[in-house]
Amino acid sequence: MCFSMEASFGSGIVLAAIGVVTLKITHKPKHKVFAFIPILFAIQQISEGFVWITLQHAEYAKWQSIPIHIFMVFAHIVWPFWITLSALLLETKPNRKKILSALFGMAILLSGSEIFYMSTREIGAEVTGHHVKYLFEYPPVYVIVTDIVYGLVTIVPCFVSSIKRMWLLGFCFTASLLVSAFFYQAHLLSVWCFFAAILSIIIYTIIDSHQKMEKFLHDL
Repeated sequence: MCFSMEASFGSGIVLAAIGVVTLKITHKPKHKVFAFIPILFAIQQISEGFVWITLQHAEYAKWQSIPIHIFMVFAHIVWPFWITLSALLLETKPNRKKILSALFGMAILLSGSEIFYMSTREIGAEVTGHHVKYLFEYPPVYVIVTDIVYGLVTIVPCFVSSIKRMWLLGFCFTASLLVSAFFYQAHLLSVWCFFAAILSIIIYTIIDSHQKMEKFLHDL
């Protein structure tokens, strides 16, 4: 969350709490991948808090690359395959599972390409206009293609899924992306991650309602 160091750490703590509660109510192992998302968001937000520290205090500048790379790994590598895998593991309808499997394959390819580029390019960050701006240079064509694929594998699974309220998560992800792109274009990566992290509460409601429905069907 690029608004301030305190906001990044604060949101990380809140998200960690949501994650713990969500995992606590999750009974099936395959559902825990989805339930673990708030915890991952928490780690990402806390890493950005340390990015703020290294940017604002020269004595910590030598450690700057560590939290920057942690944040970027989540943003570019973890989320594409984790969100798609989560939806795939929750899905029970064969036709939808096929679509989600195809999207998961795309996500794996995207994450793999990001590992290559992140390991071969310089990555940095700076504070501009009271926000964190991440600095990295990728080929223009690659950026266009991966932006499209990224949107497909992180948003479309929510609308493909038959799980109750999953569409709401997809709608909110899309809305947060559009708001971030319109108002914070230069800091899109960091700000969208903030808005997306706030949506972790929806994940709790999805898990809760899904397990109640499964229990109801099992008791019939």
